[in-house]
Amino acid sequence: MSQASPIKRRKSRQIMVGTVPVGGDAPISVQSMTNTETCDVQATVAQITAIAEAGADIVRVSVPSMDAEAFREIRKASPVPLVADIHFDHKIALKVADYGVDCLRINPGNIGKEQKVREVIAACKDKGIPIRIGVNAGSLGKELMRKYPEPTSEALIESALKNVDILDRHNFPDFKVSVKASEVFMAVAAYRGLAEQIEQPLHLGITEAGALRGGTVKSAVGLGMLLMEGIGDTLRVSLAADPVEEVKVGFEILKSLKLRTNGINFIACPSCSRQNFDVIGTMNELERRLEDIRTPMDVAVIGCIVNGPGEAREADVGMTGATPNNLIYLDGEPDHKVSNNNFVDHLEATIRKRAENLDAQRAREEAEIISSSH
Repeated sequence: MSQASPIKRRKSRQIMVGTVPVGGDAPISVQSMTNTETCDVQATVAQITAIAEAGADIVRVSVPSMDAEAFREIRKASPVPLVADIHFDHKIALKVADYGVDCLRINPGNIGKEQKVREVIAACKDKGIPIRIGVNAGSLGKELMRKYPEPTSEALIESALKNVDILDRHNFPDFKVSVKASEVFMAVAAYRGLAEQIEQPLHLGITEAGALRGGTVKSAVGLGMLLMEGIGDTLRVSLAADPVEEVKVGFEILKSLKLRTNGINFIACPSCSRQNFDVIGTMNELERRLEDIRTPMDVAVIGCIVNGPGEAREADVGMTGATPNNLIYLDGEPDHKVSNNNFVDHLEATIRKRAENLDAQRAREEAEIISSSH
């Protein structure tokens, strides 16, 4: 029952990362990165699969050495497009380009002589592989660090534009850029400045944001500011946590701005002494049980009748705490009552049934559109 986002996105050139469009009018894609040893093919594929099942569109894999052979096997088994993260050694970039990769993440400035960069660009042109220029406040070049005593948004932008110039001089427009910093204001200022100077898509991120709680807050603040302004075409939430959590947080940010849907949008009260059931325990259990649902839908779980009816009327499924029985709303209308005995089981079944109905309804609508177009 959610309405469309009022945000007007920045116009950008669209590139393809495997089967995933990035930029233009494509949905903002969500990424994460593996933290397994790349040479451990089985462990890396298992983590990629878990990340993909959480909803990720793209996964990045670091290839720090000649693990290119392992990367080839990993890509064969991956359910989503893969980005190879390469630094310093252009031969690794050439090898994974030859073996098969959906995007190369490089910093042209640290690849070495321009001849080496030219070889990488030629390989990408030949095989239709886009490039991501990745600038990070923690790894600016020596020249820039002599000019700027400490990392700044201006330094990030200057580094990005120097790398963009290399690709421009070699007539290679299929790239995206990130200018990440762990300091929120620096990152936001860098992205704002860069957005005005290039047409390519921007990969958003607050790098090294921290652990799950702190990193989530910093990412939500920084990425939220940029996304509200229409800046950003793909994102990664960088957390010192399970990569699956990065995907979940990324989608929660996009869902809150109505820019993307991926599963259930829960509306729940913080609970107080008026609650007629354990709201916190109920929410924890529902989130755990319903992680597999990808149907876009709103579910309201409110502990009492003060705000419950209003929130429930705006949701696909809602429950309002009441005495002696709680009231279930379906599609905004009061439908039936349920007691506190095993009501979580009942609510889960109700939500799953509603998700099935919504999926069937959307399938019918899509079929009608296709039929009318013929």
